[in-house]
Amino acid sequence: MQSFTNAIQKGLDYVNSHSSQEIAETISPQFKETDVADIAAIIERYKAQDTWKGDTVFEEKSFDLLQNILEEAGELETRVPTATW
Repeated sequence: MQSFTNAIQKGLDYVNSHSSQEIAETISPQFKETDVADIAAIIERYKAQDTWKGDTVFEEKSFDLLQNILEEAGELETRVPTATW
């Protein structure tokens, strides 16, 4: 579990210290069918939504943000009360 958490933190550190274009260029081999400019635009949207946190601590504010994003995408029908988690 610690190794997984460390890997997630390393990824967060990277996305929070690099431009959308740099991230897009790095991950583009995983998305061969998608233009790098399109990937960069998607990453920029994620940054504007404040999708990536600075650390792996999952707080109520982060849970609310996740639910907001899922609602906006039409993937969440009912919010989970924060008192339950």
